[in-house]
Amino acid sequence: MLLTILGCSGSLPGPHGPASGYLVEAEGCRLAIELGSGALAALQNHVDPFALDGLLFSHLHPDHCGDFTTLTVMRRYHTHPPYDTREHRLPVHGPVESADRFARAYAESADELLTTDLSDVFEFHPLADGAVTRVGPFEITAVRVDHPTEAYGFRVATPTATLAYTGDTGPCDALHTLAHGVDVLLAEATWTHADDRPPGKHLSGVQAGRLAANAGVGRLLLTHVAPWTDRDAVLAEARGEFAGPVELVRQGEAYAVDAPAVRVIGGHGN
Repeated sequence: MLLTILGCSGSLPGPHGPASGYLVEAEGCRLAIELGSGALAALQNHVDPFALDGLLFSHLHPDHCGDFTTLTVMRRYHTHPPYDTREHRLPVHGPVESADRFARAYAESADELLTTDLSDVFEFHPLADGAVTRVGPFEITAVRVDHPTEAYGFRVATPTATLAYTGDTGPCDALHTLAHGVDVLLAEATWTHADDRPPGKHLSGVQAGRLAANAGVGRLLLTHVAPWTDRDAVLAEARGEFAGPVELVRQGEAYAVDAPAVRVIGGHGN
């Protein structure tokens, strides 16, 4: 399993890269997780967007799905797609309101708000807590997490590797189910730790580290650090809680996810 970081800036694109976006590949299958602001541009540096076999959205905040409308433009109007995009619709797995919300975002006028339908080029599948989806060699389990909107974390497994992605969430029991025993935990750590942080929104470096320790993961990768947050402080917090390997991901880096370790195999991150 290969994990490539398309974007990792939390809450909005930062000065050095896009908002959330991840590419996961195995056995020739390509799965995108999130497509935040700027992530579609980054995706094109690694694969042809028409080659995606599936697209997952943990929730519908713009820093995780803002580039979906531009992907729609590509799939509807590209003059030389490799195949008929209406015959080969892209499977999109996301919260229940995804099809409606994306259609409204794409609508060109107020009159079209209730009539726009993107099912000509996309095949929408609503997520549910505990539901298992198969895309090629990937077995994907969605776990409902603690965030102000319908939000999920994903456990992505192949016969040889397991990756857990928290999405955006505050600390909750579901995270331990999500991350238990995985080879790699890709955890958001939006801010440094403080007792007065609002509950049910994000993890700190301390909380991400504790989750990794309690869940017995092989390696912790930190992502979604807000541009105004001290990245080094977040990393130090996580390392203070988890004795295993910890690092901050960087845009453009690629990681081979192998039990029991992860190897950085290249990239051009900032």
